[in-house]
Amino acid sequence: MPETVEEKRQLIEVEESQISIRRQCELVGLNRASYYYEVGSETPENLQLMRLLDEQYMRTPFYGYRRMTVWLRNEGYPVNPKRVARLMGVMGIEALYPKAQTSVVNPGHKIYPYLLRGVKIERPNQVWSTDITYIPMTGGFMYLTAVIDWFSRYVLAWQLSNTLDSLFCVEALTTALGLGKPEIFNSDQGVQFTSLDFTSVLQRAEVQISMDGRGRALDNIFIERFWRSLKYEDIYLYGYDTVPALWQGLTRYIDFYNFERPHQSLANQTPAHVYSNGLATSEFNAF
Repeated sequence: MPETVEEKRQLIEVEESQISIRRQCELVGLNRASYYYEVGSETPENLQLMRLLDEQYMRTPFYGYRRMTVWLRNEGYPVNPKRVARLMGVMGIEALYPKAQTSVVNPGHKIYPYLLRGVKIERPNQVWSTDITYIPMTGGFMYLTAVIDWFSRYVLAWQLSNTLDSLFCVEALTTALGLGKPEIFNSDQGVQFTSLDFTSVLQRAEVQISMDGRGRALDNIFIERFWRSLKYEDIYLYGYDTVPALWQGLTRYIDFYNFERPHQSLANQTPAHVYSNGLATSEFNAF
């Protein structure tokens, strides 16, 4: 127990600070543990290069580190391929194109077949998918994962992390499954989604698991389009500098995307309206 006036004052300040932080998290819907996340860090020069790489990747996702190196050099940045490859690795991005399976598969991670080739998407909760994207920030970066319904483009759940572990992906999946259950869940072959922690959640929910062919850009196209909209309509415009500010910004934008932003592919209806009503707007096939 504190004995002096100074010790009591310090204890009160700590308690008030904790209450303030808790209240702030409640107001923005932020997991309190996430409040203390430190953003990923690199040198200012590397952060600038990563921001440029991220924007170019949205335009040309088929560029590998060699093409990215040439592009950066043409933009006036004297970088070498090794540096670009390392930064793309930190960002968790690689060129999207059909290529041979050359990476070593973790023997504890099962790779599931792609189940959606030629499948007609006709209703909500028929197919969900997930992915991870790099989020540039002022002075650092974070990673974002989301779960999206293919038919309606509705974003069911999302989560932030400062590392590329599987925990935040499992948290987003668990939140999404609290809203409904898909017949098929599709992802890429990233270690986060092939991990037993992740696939066991789907198995317990009796959901069929589908995984993209490695490097196929079109297998998860709907969430790729969402990333592009999010970054050009929000992330690149505001340049968030703290995790709570980023969380608030993402909450605001994703609510706008789900409930207000009309989609031409949905006959100018919103994802939330189509997800809730199951309206057949136009027929399309999975790739």
